Amino acid sequence: MIMFENILMLSIKPKYAAMILSGEKKVELRRVRTRLKHGDLVLVYVSSPIKALVATFQVDNIVQSEIKAIPKDLNDFWTRIENIAGISCHEYKTYYNNASTIVAIFIKNLKELNDPIELETLRATIPRFQPPQSYRYLKHSEIQLFESLIQDISVISPTKK
Repeated sequence: MIMFENILMLSIKPKYAAMILSGEKKVELRRVRTRLKHGDLVLVYVSSPIKALVATFQVDNIVQSEIKAIPKDLNDFWTRIENIAGISCHEYKTYYNNASTIVAIFIKNLKELNDPIELETLRATIPRFQPPQSYRYLKHSEIQLFESLIQDISVISPTKK
């Protein structure tokens, strides 16, 4: 059984989720720090109009860095991810305009669910479920419910603290 310290649900726009599923996009960019670590599990929730949980992946690496007042920081990091980010340099710079932090979640062990789990099913199974605006950590009380939905216990079993 594989164990995870953190299990995070990321809300991703359909365009970018499709690129992750195709293997074109191998890093997910964010502007807010997370407590993710190498090997943690991420659940991929695709936002409207899809509104479904479609895949899982493990964190291969995570880079969280403060953006200093000079554009060189953004440019240096762009050269590291430009071929795996799934966005243009202009989109990247626009996204991080006025941001204070770069967060890059590198993807490994991507597993697409055979049957996406729609929002209605998530709400029927998990009391008071709301999809995240950006991301949210699963509570320990929710993990077993997600396991039953995904039907692969080895995919989401948290580490014991």
